[in-house]
Parts: sequence; C-alpha cells; structure tokens
Amino acid sequence: MEAVSYEQRDVRRARYAVAAVFAVHGAVTGSFATRVPWIQDHAGVSAGQLGLALAFPALGASVAMPLAGRISHTFGARNALRGLIALWTLSLTLPALSPNLLTLCLALFTYGATAGMADVAMNALGVEVENRLGRSIMSGLHGMWSAGALAGSAAGTLAAHLGSDARLHHTLAAAVLTVLGVAACSWVLDLQPAEDEEPPPRFALPPKSALLIGAVGFCAVFAEGASLDWSAVYLRDQLETSAGLAAACTTGFTLTMAVARIAGDKVVDRFGSVRTVRAGGVLAVLGGLLIVVSGHPAVAMTGFALMGLGIAVVVPLCFAAAGRSGPNPSQAIAGVATITYTSGLVAPSAIGGLAQATSLVVSFGLVTLLACGLVGFAGVLRAGDRNRPKVSRPSDAAVPDPRP
Repeated sequence: MEAVSYEQRDVRRARYAVAAVFAVHGAVTGSFATRVPWIQDHAGVSAGQLGLALAFPALGASVAMPLAGRISHTFGARNALRGLIALWTLSLTLPALSPNLLTLCLALFTYGATAGMADVAMNALGVEVENRLGRSIMSGLHGMWSAGALAGSAAGTLAAHLGSDARLHHTLAAAVLTVLGVAACSWVLDLQPAEDEEPPPRFALPPKSALLIGAVGFCAVFAEGASLDWSAVYLRDQLETSAGLAAACTTGFTLTMAVARIAGDKVVDRFGSVRTVRAGGVLAVLGGLLIVVSGHPAVAMTGFALMGLGIAVVVPLCFAAAGRSGPNPSQAIAGVATITYTSGLVAPSAIGGLAQATSLVVSFGLVTLLACGLVGFAGVLRAGDRNRPKVSRPSDAAVPDPRP
C-alpha cells in the first residue's frame, strides 16, 4: 500500500474508528452465539448435526481469508473494509433463516467466509495505525472485540429470555450493526496501492514467517477454545459444582481476557512483545497446573482466570508481528488468522476426544503443555518489535495533511 501522510489527529481518529469496527465484529459473534439453540430447533438438527454445521464457519474463513489482500488492493483499504464489514454484519441473518442441515451449513460457511475476510482487513488497518502511532494498540483493539462480543451476547441473552424469534432479532441486530460498522469505516485510514505495486495473488500459501508466528497463536487459541467450551463442564463433572457456578467460571474467564486485552497495550509498550508473551505463557502454565491439580472449585476458577490473563494478548501480538513481517501485511495476517481459526476449530473436539479416552484432567494437561510453547517460542515475535516504527510526539513533528 502506498504511504500517505496524515496528521496525528487523523491517525488517532482512525484508531477509534478501527476500534469501533472491532467492537461491531465482536457484537455479531456474540449475537449469533446466544441464539444457537433457537437455530438448532428451527433447522431441526440433532446435536451431532449441529456440531458438524458449526465446523463450517471456520472452513469458510480458512478458504476466504486469503482473498482479503486482493480485495484491499483492488478497492483500497477503506472501501474494502466498508464492504467486507457490511457483508459480515448482514450474514448474521442467514443461519436463523435456514430450515434444514444443508442450508444451515451453507449459511454458516458464508457467515465464516465474510467474518474471516473482514477480520483480515480490520487487523491489517489496525497494524497500520499502530505503526503510525509508534506504540502498541492491537491488544486494545482485540479487547474492543471482546467487549463487542459481550454486548452482543448480552442483547442476545435478553432476546432469548423474552422468547424473541431469532429471525427478527438477527435482522434488527444486523441492520443496526451494519449502520454502525459502515459509519465507522468512514474514518479509517484510506490506504491505496502504489501505481507500480503488483496485486497479491488471489490464493497463496502464507510466508514462512507467518507460519512460525501462527504456531504461537495456535497455542494460545487452543487454550482459549478449550477453556471457553470446557471450563464449565470441567467444574460440573470433575469438581461436581452447580451449573450456576460452572457458568460463572466461563464468564470469569471471558471477562479476564477482555480486561487484560484492553489494558495490555501499556504492558507491551513497556516490556515488548517477546517478554510480554513469555510472561503470559508462564501465567498460562501456572493456571493450567492449578486446573489439573485442583480439588476445589475456587482453585480451578483461579487457574482458568490465570489462563485467560496469560493468553489474552498473544493473538493480537501475533497479528501485529505478522503485519510487520514482510512486504504483504494482508497475506501474512491471513496466514496467521488461518492457523488460529484452525486451532479454534480443532481445540474443542480434541479436548472432548481426549477426555473420552482418558479424562478432562489429562485434556487440560495437554492445554498446559501447549501453553509452554508460548514461553519457548515467543522469540519469533521479535521481528515485529524491531520493525515497529518509532514516531515522535505530535508536538515535535506533525505531518501535514495532503488532502484538499
């Protein structure tokens, strides 16, 4: 993309705009997740069929994410994000309209494809804003995604409690979120390809650097997916707690991640990506050990909270490092995103399969082992720290705005 100069106030405004887009993206996910039981009943699918259908969002995202770089090159970053976020918010209406398994799978494939492309586009713009500001913002942006997901799930919980038809609920939510998302895109950076810049390929294997960075993200997302889907089950079945206390454990894990992401940028600016991820890995390993040896619900809940705290900033830092690892940020980010989406797809079923063969204690022993990878392989993020531009204060060097 061609480097266009902006005054610092424009970059700061772009930061808030991208943060709003992240929140909208998360709100769609939260809105969908709370109405899955209604969608299952409406489509008339069994639990096993629903599990099959829920694999299709990750499949759609994995197929479509490499296209995001080509779309941004063709239409410019701002227009591309505007179009992709609108497709994502509008795709929220599709699953609830599906009357059977086949249409539900197709709807969820489309839902995942639009989610993945919008995800790549907004992360690429987030990395560009971070570069221009010269300080970490990616953790906070992903914190806004978590906040949006919490808001969407809260609204969805209320709609479900009132017995609202999910088709009506998701249509109204999609309309509101589309307006908010498209409006926010008006203030993101309008990056355009240079005249002599070759368009990226429609489909391409991620660069080697993205594979290494993605491996770190894989470890974190595996722990996240396992904890989100199995923490309540662990407390209920392994420690024989009430359903309410088990659900509270999952909520606490989610809130810990959201708060840690929002506050994480200051830690990254002070200590750098590598040391932050290594320290987070230590906390995640400690949390995993507490989960495995726990004989009391409070100990296990503390372990899940430490797990959330330890992995919270890893994925944002992986995206940031990928965006600075080579000449094509969108392609590298798409590669990392594909790996992390795959981890999120594999983790719940892997935990369940291993628990069926052995026990949930052994399953979370595997999660703890993978968390050790955060400590051992955090060094692959060092290139992202080296390549982060150092920008002087606005009062020292304001850059003129070239726009009329």
